[in-house]
Amino acid sequence: MNNQEWLSYALASMHSGQWFGWRKDYTGSERMSYENIIVHDSSITKPTEAEVNAKIQELKDAEQAAIDKKASGKQKLKDLGLDDAEIKALIGA
Repeated sequence: MNNQEWLSYALASMHSGQWFGWRKDYTGSERMSYENIIVHDSSITKPTEAEVNAKIQELKDAEQAAIDKKASGKQKLKDLGLDDAEIKALIGA
């Protein structure tokens, strides 16, 4: 994912519904950037940039952990004597 996709993913995971959007008359080089976030829901305050960055890192870490666990699982199956075709048949990878 690129930086804009990570930003959008992090914001979407912070609250339910379409609570945020992007300014049409944006500043900076990218419309989808922290400075251009607008909040549509008056019950929600705009998260700080640090909070958004922490959420992005949390999501990236979770994705990497899932990738690592899958690789570890495949290796354990190989260690048990299964070949790549058998592993693929079991886990669809």
